[in-house]
Amino acid sequence: MVWGNREQLGKGRRVPGGPVETGEELCVLRAGGSRSGVVGCCLGEPLGVLVTACLKCGADLQPVTATGLPPPPHTPSTMAVHLVRRCCWRHLGALVSAPSAVPASLLAPAGKVAMARALSQAPFASFHISSPSSWADGFSVKEQVEDSRNQDHKMIGELIETATSPQELFQLSVLHTLNSNEAALIITQLSRLAAEKKLETGSILQDHRFQQLISIMDSQISHVWNNTLVNLLRSLYSLGMDRSRREMQSVEQEVLWRLRRLTFRQLSSLAEALAIKQGKESKLLNEVIRKLELRWTELEGTRTVVALMGKIGHISPALMDRLEDKALELAEQFNPDDIRKVTLTLAYQNRRCVPLLRALSYHLIQKHPELSLNVLMDLIFAYGKLNFHQPQVFQKIATDLHPHVASMTPVEVTRCIRSFALLKWLSLPLFEAIAQYALDNAKQLSVSHLCSIILSFARLNFQPSSSEDFFNMVHEELQGQLASLEPHLLTDVVWSLCVLQQAKAPYLHCVLAPDFHTQIQGDESPKAQNLRLKLIHINAAAKLESPDYQGPFLPSEMLVAAEPAEERVTLLQSSLREALTRVLGSRENGRLDVRTRYGWQLDAEMVVNSENKPLPVKDFAAPHLLHSEGTKPLPPGARRVAFLRWEFPSFSNRSKDLLGRYVMARRHVQAAGFLVVDVPHYEFLELKLERQRVAYLKDKLNKARAEEMAS
Repeated sequence: MVWGNREQLGKGRRVPGGPVETGEELCVLRAGGSRSGVVGCCLGEPLGVLVTACLKCGADLQPVTATGLPPPPHTPSTMAVHLVRRCCWRHLGALVSAPSAVPASLLAPAGKVAMARALSQAPFASFHISSPSSWADGFSVKEQVEDSRNQDHKMIGELIETATSPQELFQLSVLHTLNSNEAALIITQLSRLAAEKKLETGSILQDHRFQQLISIMDSQISHVWNNTLVNLLRSLYSLGMDRSRREMQSVEQEVLWRLRRLTFRQLSSLAEALAIKQGKESKLLNEVIRKLELRWTELEGTRTVVALMGKIGHISPALMDRLEDKALELAEQFNPDDIRKVTLTLAYQNRRCVPLLRALSYHLIQKHPELSLNVLMDLIFAYGKLNFHQPQVFQKIATDLHPHVASMTPVEVTRCIRSFALLKWLSLPLFEAIAQYALDNAKQLSVSHLCSIILSFARLNFQPSSSEDFFNMVHEELQGQLASLEPHLLTDVVWSLCVLQQAKAPYLHCVLAPDFHTQIQGDESPKAQNLRLKLIHINAAAKLESPDYQGPFLPSEMLVAAEPAEERVTLLQSSLREALTRVLGSRENGRLDVRTRYGWQLDAEMVVNSENKPLPVKDFAAPHLLHSEGTKPLPPGARRVAFLRWEFPSFSNRSKDLLGRYVMARRHVQAAGFLVVDVPHYEFLELKLERQRVAYLKDKLNKARAEEMAS
């Protein structure tokens, strides 16, 4: 070991202890990292000697040449200095944290407190760190080593974890001298106890001992470990601490400064808390989300993916795209509850990610034979809201739900049946069980629950096997309750009873009375127009299917349905129109796209004689139209024919049974005096040539006429 000043070393002069030659590289001990004062140079000294010298004087190692200038990088001396620095870390940890070590405060003289502080900080100074906050870099090796070796810290940590009341935690702050990290741990434990035991947080926040904990934490917040700091911020939000307080803002600012050094799990935990407490406008939350978007490849584990999708996905569509990709990758590892949470998240955010939904459906069928009631209910709700059709999943859910029906609550029953109705999936055993449930629990069902069941049955055109008993119960429960229903719900209920052919005169009178329908006259909103169309259907049911009903009816000006929004012409519609033009022969022999006074639209209308030859349609009276062009009655043997096309959405899921709406439309058209020719998509679109389609329509017409004559 040789000592000298910078001037001597720069001139290449000898100093006591060994030779120094110009151009020779030296390892310089610079006291406190300063650029002036005493410096030492070491040539050929053992590594332990250098480390001991560093620790004794709190010096920083810097390589220089005999000219006083830094040597080039990657030279032996430069690399040796870096090695010595790393060894200083290890020696310092052993000296400070060894169980047998004497506390530094006892070794230092009374007036050397500053020297002790410099001794602990000097090894850290050689790293590229700007502040002591970097001591807690990540919840990483340094924190874990300190946590495992510092017995006092471990003892206080165990006392904090085992505390069962706020008073025990406050007592710790009185009996022990705490550092900022321990104060933060106590605040976190206070929040946990308050949440678990549902304690009043106001009294905790106002306690003077809590204020002392806040002061201790705030005085050295840069020394709080990263994981503890994240939990601290979450705890302060949970306790309801005022965000305008300086200490609260200090914690938030410290977290903001450390974002780059937080682990991905800590970032996700922080984002979940911020999304709940602050919302989209939070500057801190936006920064956290930006970090998550940049570091999304660090995503690990299903729990983190599921939690972020549910709580953060709606804030950042870009992050949600990444989360969906990761969820697709981890789909095989999801348990039923994870699948439930992911599908619900997609449903609430209206994100119909088909590849992910298909993967979840596959693994649900293949790996999870038994599902709980909550999972079944949420899954069918999510599939219904997303309009995602997976028959195998629907069949499994319906089969698994069937044994639970008797023990379900009215809310669960109505939620279940509405989801199946939305998906157009009719499971006869399940619907029969629900009908029986309604009979057995009529007194527990509210009017709204009963209305939901009626609407669902009508959508799928389901008639229970105990139809008479069921509808007697419905009429009994609804009696006297109609006036209390909201107008749109009342209209839907009466319309549904018309679909099921169970609408009695009191129901018809309620919605066809002038004081009811005058409420929507002049209202051009889509909701009002939909209500108006249903009233026209109810009016048609009253005229065509309820001979005992004597009125009132809707006035003629109400029967003009609003023009529907321009819709995309389907393949079935365009190809059918071309074929019908060939069948009619000329425009005088029929009408296309006929709007009737009953609220239903015909694809084509024609009049045929007894030999199925078309007649000029404009010559004859047309009571189904608001304004008839002709006045002649039909000649003997002649029939009025209506062509009705049935698209794919007109049928129940994976079935050839029409939905209730279209069953009622067909009944009304028949009751209006038409011979109905059905044109379902699954038959007509199989024919590729126009001559085949024309022949198909003529054959269907002949068969319909033959069936009518036979009956």
